[in-house]
Amino acid sequence: MTPPGGAATPAPESPRPPGPTGVPDPAGAADPAGAADPAGAADPAGAADPAGAGDPAGAAQTEASLLARAQAGDVTAFERLSGAYADRLYMLLVRLLGDPAEAEDVAQEVMLRAWRGIARFRGQSSYFTWLYRIAVNEANRALEKRARQPAGVSIGARELDLPAAPEEEPSRQAENSELRRALGRALAGLPPPLRTAIVLRDVEGLSTQEAAEIAGVGQAAFKSRLHQARLRVRAAIGDEALAGSGG
Repeated sequence: MTPPGGAATPAPESPRPPGPTGVPDPAGAADPAGAADPAGAADPAGAADPAGAGDPAGAAQTEASLLARAQAGDVTAFERLSGAYADRLYMLLVRLLGDPAEAEDVAQEVMLRAWRGIARFRGQSSYFTWLYRIAVNEANRALEKRARQPAGVSIGARELDLPAAPEEEPSRQAENSELRRALGRALAGLPPPLRTAIVLRDVEGLSTQEAAEIAGVGQAAFKSRLHQARLRVRAAIGDEALAGSGG
């Protein structure tokens, strides 16, 4: 890969959970998300600090420094900058795709696209928001490729981060386990825009503004998608619960 500035630099390995590294650089890959930065998002609470500093002002300065170096072609700075969000980004992709192995592949593609596009990042949004938007776009592309398959991949309790309470009675644990499986099936059955909305807002816990910017739509449109997604999930879970109880 040839980073901005013309110096030949190897593609950075995508920081992600252990697994195969080094995705080949596909020829003619498109620029990330149209390279347009959504405006005005703040870093969400709990986002990783690239330097590990506890001082928000110091962390922002460090991220700005890493960003400037990455835009100048520094691969190590890019890896530190993006690696701070790698685990969270990977889990987002697992929740959107329902397949950990596919999420690993897409995560690497996200990092490659971010590297290619970082010179065009203008800071109109936070780097986190920009990177997440690339991830959502890549997840949607992956979902479109398998859209004609007869059945989707279900999303399990681990991907939803909904553990069973340890003190529950066995019957209650079984009931809640089935409910989690029903929720996973309901999310897997949503169209990608609706699944993205409910995962960003209700699973990731982002604000409406942040989630709308990552999804690339206005807040009104995002709220509409979220409302539809919640209605469909509730209806699906209700049907599953009735079927499970024999009603």
